[in-house]
Amino acid sequence: MTTRPPQASPLIQIQDLSAGYNDEMVLKDINLSVEPDDFIGLIGPNGGGKTTLFKVILGLIKPKRGTIKVLGLSPEKGRLHIGYVPQFTYFDSDFPIRVRDVVLMGRLGPRHLFKPYSPEDDRVVDACLDRVQLSKLKSTSLGELSGGQRQRVYIARALASEPELLLLDEPTISVDAEATAQIYELLHELNLQGVTILLISHDLNVISSYIKTIGCLNRTLHYHGEKEITEDMIQSGYNCPVELIAHGLPHRVLAKHEERNQ
Repeated sequence: MTTRPPQASPLIQIQDLSAGYNDEMVLKDINLSVEPDDFIGLIGPNGGGKTTLFKVILGLIKPKRGTIKVLGLSPEKGRLHIGYVPQFTYFDSDFPIRVRDVVLMGRLGPRHLFKPYSPEDDRVVDACLDRVQLSKLKSTSLGELSGGQRQRVYIARALASEPELLLLDEPTISVDAEATAQIYELLHELNLQGVTILLISHDLNVISSYIKTIGCLNRTLHYHGEKEITEDMIQSGYNCPVELIAHGLPHRVLAKHEERNQ
């Protein structure tokens, strides 16, 4: 297994990166540094390149220009240290797979090819189920869970690989408001425990209460390592009124625009 170089910090370093599909450039001149213990939320319109950026980080799409390092390595090698929760996870609700078995899949990888699971794998899986508060449901069929509970299972599966970084693409897109709050509380606690998180979300109202910094991505990235973003950044990212994007609560996210010299 590839080990992380001791000098590899930040966890992700992207410089002047452009990427896309065939002749279409989806990402242009992206610069981003993800440091240990960061909790970064990326917002932006559909089609703005957020999922494409994750694919570049995971080594699924090669950049057309610029450079990217993941823990000091190429994305193809660095992704071994990333836990990923995709936007949609399709499954057959009638397929009889238990919660614990889903989480155990997170232990699969190069180190487990053609090898049986070990007592250490069992220990890690049980610990991950405990972290997402699903230990009592470990023998339950995945199809019997609510949407929010399933998302916590997928987060536990990502944690089972013992990653240094979590990537989450719209982790609450299919769950209700109560489950959304529970998932973000969970992510907040994981970050306090030392898990670095980079997530995509459309819900400014919710993520503004939990994340440490916000970036706006619409082909180009506006990110300054701060929790507040300016109205100009939103306008550049969405090209529509701030109040619509912020669901009527722009003061929770946006920086103020008072004259500083008054």
